[in-house]
Amino acid sequence: MTHEVFNQAPPLVDHDVAADPALLAAVEREGAPWAAGDLHRLGKLAGTAEPQRWADEANRHEPRLLTHDRYGHRVDEVDFHPSWHRLMEVAVSEGLAGAAWAGTRPGAHVARAAGFYVWSQVEAGHACPVSMTYAVIPALRHAPGLSALYEPLLASRSYDPGLRTPSAKSGLLAGMGMTEKQGGSDVRANTTVATPAADGTYRLRGHKWFTSAPMCDLFLVLAQAPGGLTCFLVPRVLPDGTRNPFRIQRLKDKLGNRSNASSEPEFDDTVAWLVGGEGHGVRTIIEMVAMTRLDCVIGSASGMRAALTQAVHHTRHRRAFGGPLIGKPAMRNVLADLALESEAATALAMRLAGAVDRDEQAFKRLAIAVGKFWVCKRQPAVVGEALECLGGNGYVEESGLPRLYRDAPLNSIWEGSGNVQALDVLRTMQRSPSSLAAFMSELSESTGADRHFDAAVARFSAAVSDESDARRTVEAMALLLQASLLVRFAPPAVADAFCASRLGGDWGHTFGTLGRGADTAAIVERAAPA
Repeated sequence: MTHEVFNQAPPLVDHDVAADPALLAAVEREGAPWAAGDLHRLGKLAGTAEPQRWADEANRHEPRLLTHDRYGHRVDEVDFHPSWHRLMEVAVSEGLAGAAWAGTRPGAHVARAAGFYVWSQVEAGHACPVSMTYAVIPALRHAPGLSALYEPLLASRSYDPGLRTPSAKSGLLAGMGMTEKQGGSDVRANTTVATPAADGTYRLRGHKWFTSAPMCDLFLVLAQAPGGLTCFLVPRVLPDGTRNPFRIQRLKDKLGNRSNASSEPEFDDTVAWLVGGEGHGVRTIIEMVAMTRLDCVIGSASGMRAALTQAVHHTRHRRAFGGPLIGKPAMRNVLADLALESEAATALAMRLAGAVDRDEQAFKRLAIAVGKFWVCKRQPAVVGEALECLGGNGYVEESGLPRLYRDAPLNSIWEGSGNVQALDVLRTMQRSPSSLAAFMSELSESTGADRHFDAAVARFSAAVSDESDARRTVEAMALLLQASLLVRFAPPAVADAFCASRLGGDWGHTFGTLGRGADTAAIVERAAPA
């Protein structure tokens, strides 16, 4: 034995991930105080070593595509590591998939969002099919007959994997297929064709370029029908038990999100059922897109919180230059800056979930796109800086930070990248004056409480002369919306530092450049894992 191991942070285990003051306060004010008990129970599970092991194994042992069985029959199945299924079982049984739509208690979507935020800190990849299953329900309601048949199973808390007749299962998962090789975000360029059949169904022929979680039971897809771009429901297994043609050509080899399978399926005489009218494909599937965009915001806020927690934990226990790292002014400034970003993202995510519960159509139409643009763009920067707080220890896989870092850019790309979100915001402001009015009304709730906020609101103009200004406008809207929430609901140390830095100019170009007036000790203490 040549040396003794010391001055290393202990594993971050056996803590309550839900013991997050910013999250708990938001859950209460957004209408779901009754969910606190379940949230803490899930948070304590998320903070134990076993789910952390599941997360690692699900990413190290990636899904495998099985195109044929041993006898040569085409099966197009994806084989997942058992740890993936354990993560999924917890997520579905905790109601993080479609169960909120069947909930009768006020605040059901806020409670679900909080659980999604907590459990996604364990592992982000499996959140994809969970999110899509949640999001499909409002779009599927454009086809009442299909909704009546499948919504109870999509809202089930039973995780029932495997491709079988949907009506024979105890619970279903859903996905979506929009993107094609030649179109990307421009879905009107899709070439997949839908031909009406004599039995009232349609037959699809074409391909999709990104279809995640291909093991799901049902998919909403877009295809060109005689009346234009149309939304359809495609089951993997037909009611008579036969396989619907859904030929997976390959799985994507991705930067991150490695536990989750993303595929390129091809349709050849594939049976599909109409959802919404012909030619109404975008307006139908946008109901699903809006909810997955919400989950992008929640998921990115969750990733920020997970990274921040690791950074604070490490610096609490690591000593350097004569004392704990967390006590060094320069490090404390970095941690406080990261904590501001995390709390602002959490507050906004929960506010958006509350808007879903209260059906604030005008507000959420604009605010979800604003949040998706900004919060998802901040996650990679936050995770990168948090990783640096651990030094070399953060760069090795065992820390979990490299996986967080690889996963961080995804939400900004998924469901429309930054430019798509910014342009959606501009179009909404131009076409829906009520949405802009609802947004400004939200800001007005906070006027008079902070001079930096008031000055920034006065400077803000929703008039955009050119698309090249779109990002600047939406960035300003996001910061104002976050600041308005923190001014009203966060402790003064948090609200004052956020407004002074993000709106008042008392900030540099990197994290850790908060002004001397910031109460960094109080901010870091609030953010520390319990």
